Amino acid sequence: MGAMGVACPRKGAIMRKKRIGAVTFDLWDCLFADDTDEPKRAAAGQPPKPVARRELVHQFLGRHAPIAREIVNLAYDVTDAAFRKVWHDQHVTWSVRERLGVLLAGLKRTLPEDEFAELIRLHEEMELEFSPDPAPGALDALRALHSEYPLIVVSDAIFSPGRVLRELLRKNGMFECFDGFVFSDEIGRSKPAPEMFQEAAKAAGCDIESIVHIGDRPHNDIGGPHAVGARGVLLTVIKNRPLEGHVPDAVCDDYGKLPAILKEMNA
Repeated sequence: MGAMGVACPRKGAIMRKKRIGAVTFDLWDCLFADDTDEPKRAAAGQPPKPVARRELVHQFLGRHAPIAREIVNLAYDVTDAAFRKVWHDQHVTWSVRERLGVLLAGLKRTLPEDEFAELIRLHEEMELEFSPDPAPGALDALRALHSEYPLIVVSDAIFSPGRVLRELLRKNGMFECFDGFVFSDEIGRSKPAPEMFQEAAKAAGCDIESIVHIGDRPHNDIGGPHAVGARGVLLTVIKNRPLEGHVPDAVCDDYGKLPAILKEMNA
């Protein structure tokens, strides 16, 4: 049960109504289907991204002194676990530089700055060579909505930073549909931290309470906007995640339905 005393609404049902000042979108498993690049990597004879990242660290360190691959794998696993803890509990996403810096510090190893910068770049740009697929219907929905509302991307950056995510949007014809971008690596906080939605309101020039956020993770994409008085639409086009006690203002299982859902919310 939510604050209004009702259960999670049926698909397309609307709980609250207010004029919309901006529509914000999560990126992963919202605009793009995460890890749909993996079959493309496999077809090209490339290892999965987690394996490729560990191979890169092992390769770069091995230029200077021998190190067992098992030790690199363990250090990477521990660093990933620490990243997830900070991301989920403290609402911060370490940059790739910070993340790899923690890993190297744990191994008591360093790299020359030029090599470290190259290792970072190879991590950050991995999803440009083999890119994930856009969510079905996302581009058509964005084109339809762009003339109706300011549209802002509000996304956490896990490995691909904001500069790479902008390029991913460009490659798929989505960049021009947006009026602003808020990425966690650029503002120092991640969803559901209020700063993410405050920056989106600034970019759109609207009151934060007039934002409607579209996303797939209830903890981040419903709890986050609700905490600042905004609204959240749970998108289940790619994944249908457990609600974890959060009550979305609407649920959308097909991008073709999103314009009508927002129109009803924009009373």
